[in-house]
Amino acid sequence: MVFEREAAFEAALIGLLTEKHGWEPDILRYPTEEDLIENWRQILFENNRDVDRLNDVPLTDGEMRQILDQVAALRTPLKLNGLINGKTVAVKRDNPADAPHLGKEVSLKIYDRQEIAAGQSRYQIAEQPVFRTRNPILPNRRGDFMLLINGMPLIHCELKRSGVDVSQACRQIDNYIHEGVFSGLFALVQIFIAMQPEEAVYFANPGPDGAFNRDLCFHWADFNNEPLNNWKDVAQCLLSIPMAHQMIGFYTVADDTDGTLKVMRSYQYYAASRITSRVAMRRWADRDPLGGYIWHTTGSGKTLTSFKSAQLIAGSRDADKVVFLMDRVELGTQSLLDYRGFADDPDSVQSTESTDALVAKLKSDDPANTLIVTSIQKMSRVSADGGFKAHDIGLIQGKRIVFIVDEAHRDVFGDMLRNIKNTFPYAMFFGFTGTPIHDENQKKMNTTADIFGSELHRYSIADGIRDKNVLGFDPCVIPTVKDRQLRRAIALKKAGADTEEQALSSPEKREVYLRYMDHTRVPMAGRVQADGSYLKGIEDYLPVSQYEQPAHQRTVVGDILDNWASHSRGGRFHAIFAASSISEAIQYYRLFKASRRLNVTALFDPGIDNNNGAVLKEDAMVEIVDDYNALYGTHFRLSSYAAFKKDASHRLGHREQHRGIEHSPGRQLDLLIVVDQMLTGFDSKWVNTLYLDKVLVYERLIQAFSRTNRLHGPEKPFGTIRCYRKPHTMRRNIEEAFKLYSGDRPLGLFAQKLDHNLNQMNLLFDEIQAVFRSAGIESFEKLPDDYSERGQFARLFKRFSHHLEAAKIQGFTWGKPRFTVKTETGRAVVRLHLNETVYLILALRYKELFSGGGAGPGGGDPPYEIDPYLTEINTGVIDAGYMNSRFKKYLKALQSGAETAAVLDELHKSFAVLSQEEQRYANIFLHDVQNGDVAVDGGKTLRDYITAYMTRAKNDQIHRFSAALGVDEAMLRQFMRRQVTEANLNEFGRFDRLKATVRRDAAKAYFEAWEGHAVKPFQLNMKVDQLLRRFILEDGFEVDEEGQPADPSAP
Repeated sequence: MVFEREAAFEAALIGLLTEKHGWEPDILRYPTEEDLIENWRQILFENNRDVDRLNDVPLTDGEMRQILDQVAALRTPLKLNGLINGKTVAVKRDNPADAPHLGKEVSLKIYDRQEIAAGQSRYQIAEQPVFRTRNPILPNRRGDFMLLINGMPLIHCELKRSGVDVSQACRQIDNYIHEGVFSGLFALVQIFIAMQPEEAVYFANPGPDGAFNRDLCFHWADFNNEPLNNWKDVAQCLLSIPMAHQMIGFYTVADDTDGTLKVMRSYQYYAASRITSRVAMRRWADRDPLGGYIWHTTGSGKTLTSFKSAQLIAGSRDADKVVFLMDRVELGTQSLLDYRGFADDPDSVQSTESTDALVAKLKSDDPANTLIVTSIQKMSRVSADGGFKAHDIGLIQGKRIVFIVDEAHRDVFGDMLRNIKNTFPYAMFFGFTGTPIHDENQKKMNTTADIFGSELHRYSIADGIRDKNVLGFDPCVIPTVKDRQLRRAIALKKAGADTEEQALSSPEKREVYLRYMDHTRVPMAGRVQADGSYLKGIEDYLPVSQYEQPAHQRTVVGDILDNWASHSRGGRFHAIFAASSISEAIQYYRLFKASRRLNVTALFDPGIDNNNGAVLKEDAMVEIVDDYNALYGTHFRLSSYAAFKKDASHRLGHREQHRGIEHSPGRQLDLLIVVDQMLTGFDSKWVNTLYLDKVLVYERLIQAFSRTNRLHGPEKPFGTIRCYRKPHTMRRNIEEAFKLYSGDRPLGLFAQKLDHNLNQMNLLFDEIQAVFRSAGIESFEKLPDDYSERGQFARLFKRFSHHLEAAKIQGFTWGKPRFTVKTETGRAVVRLHLNETVYLILALRYKELFSGGGAGPGGGDPPYEIDPYLTEINTGVIDAGYMNSRFKKYLKALQSGAETAAVLDELHKSFAVLSQEEQRYANIFLHDVQNGDVAVDGGKTLRDYITAYMTRAKNDQIHRFSAALGVDEAMLRQFMRRQVTEANLNEFGRFDRLKATVRRDAAKAYFEAWEGHAVKPFQLNMKVDQLLRRFILEDGFEVDEEGQPADPSAP
């Protein structure tokens, strides 16, 4: 169904919500904040009339002010989430009609997450609510509609008609946030919905201090993770009652660890729902420990999902204890912090300092001890055999206990979990893992399903990459020795010969030698044959010592250093290097240290490899810690190695005391060398590259790769993986692992290689060129007039830039017309169809798509997606040398009296490097040159003259505009020099302060002169705001000599 008008879409959606999805039919139309406050007052009164609350006496203005003051004091969506889900709000009664409570505090029920479509819950729609802006000179805004639960505006929806990209609705919400309209009562908004008929996204309110992040906009999906975008599906599955009520009450999380409100994604909702349903239906008299497991890929938010599952179970009272089990104490510490950050009350999440403390909390009937975080090691010691009283163990066994096991692919296949199950035979066990163990990679002849039961929900790595919740990967295998050399060495060894002549000297040796030299008989990597037998490959015969050679290690270090600038994006991102042993990690550390190119350190477990290499390891650890202290001014010792490790991981991840370290590059950690540590459980968006000099398989490979797949803007399009050991074997292992863990859907998981990206850049540039040429524009000197052609250009340029960002990481740089790239079959030469100047010209045109507010046809929304990142490309570095050479050629022809038409045409084509305004003044200058009105100085470039003309005109323009509108000229000039955008126009309230300088009498005369009739006072504020905003964003426009407007409303 196509909606040509936004109003028609709004009416249809509201109609569907009221007719079929549980919202009240009486719509609150065009309500002001005061209207909605009055509506809330009435609902609070109806829901709290009983004698021990309002005593059937309405709330006064003063009492409502008390409630609104609490809202204003809490201010952020994160803190207001606690108010909303706290069920009640307190007021001190000041209504004399309620004599028993006068001067006393009463508690008012505002919302109950359990009263879903029942009890006292009310569900209203406020259509076209009026938002009062922070400054009276700003015009008021009108949103599309809000969903009110018990009178509180908790969900705000912005809509766009068919054909307008949903990003425009997101942009409008973002503008409202910047303008401060979500304050007062509207600060209660928890979730935003941006919709057009064919697509919808939702996201948590970032609050007045937060920033809109497109990476945190989610599509709702069905149970099988297929996105739901049709407006009717979104209305039914996300906006309906009971779902909207549940989203606010159960599936928003106020995360104190980073100070943001989070809203759960659809797959997290389905997982938590499946677990809580299983617990609710459990017959506790049965000995059935298998609850099931959740397969959600690494990086998809498993900790949040497991927390919500635990919290919902604890709140439902379907279990007496919910125990969250870690496989390592150190991981438990981080998860404990996460859990407490997610909890409404941090004290509701109990840690266990010792096994005795754990037993005490398990025995306790105190509701505060319901949710417990502990390690699997401690829990496995809770038994009669562990020295505890049989009576105490019996008390615990009598409770309904749910165990939630995080990272269930790791140490759950040994004795510890088996001991816990034996001690608590009536408990339920649920596992969370991004890499479940399957038949193909069984551990001790068991799979994850054997340990936990059936799969309850799956969100595979293929789903995460498709939904852009995690990044894909660009894995490269880097041979450090040529295949033929390795094959020849193995063939000679197997033939028992030192030289090829010896190998060919006897039939027996010849047969063996030629068999190993034949890649059809002995591949480089082994493989499983049709009959199930394993055919060894050349790399299977390589001794470990092959990769311990200094030549191999020097080649690895050289490759990393040679490509560091492109892989790290100039040092912006960091990397992890995984070695095969502690001794090799130490050798690599010393090689990188000697290069003095990177800030590097190394971590490994001090408790392992303490036999033959103990002295070497301890000496190296002292060296590494000393170097770290010298580099960063810290004071760690070997005795505080755990603190050193934590500081290094926080520095790598920009966390805790190192938050914001990206602004101090010298304080960053460029490269972390590990053996096994940090390859699971460590998450940071600042890590974009993994170097592997070790062989990994299945779940360990996926876990290690996933250290690089956290989202961090366009400059990180994928995680880069470089494999140096047994490259053919690693290529096979990568294919097998991703086939298994993508649910046999490995398409789209890997980044395209450099040759593909360069060829795609050529194809897309050719398409862009065709769009401009069809509009009669040969040199990209301006945008097409047709909006469909502009939209096509916007889409093509965005795709082009995506391939360009990927190519840059893979080693591409501007500057040469031909690029030689390595491919799977050899080398390929790609000739680019454009250079950097042409690219920057296209970027300049892309910026112009959104200049002046980005209006589309008729002043509406542009029908294409806005990518703010692309509008920030620095086009000021365009090389204008060619344009200046054409200018000199034109001057020479003009002075000699030669024919100038062809030369002038050539010069005009070079104007594509200029913005539209610059082109205008270039033509004015050329006109003055032709008329002899200006003497050309040979020491100045054409760009110098254009800048001078623009500056003079701008000064005249600003002066005339300031005088006409009555705005402070000095402040306006300062504003114009800042080159602000619509997004940061009112940063720190600077636009409001500028408007406050406007003389109302002058502004009134200005508009009345143009419109020819009186302008009413309430209209004046809006007109001033619109005109001043347009003047700044369009970098000025003309008024005539008398200060009369050329046309204050013209686009």
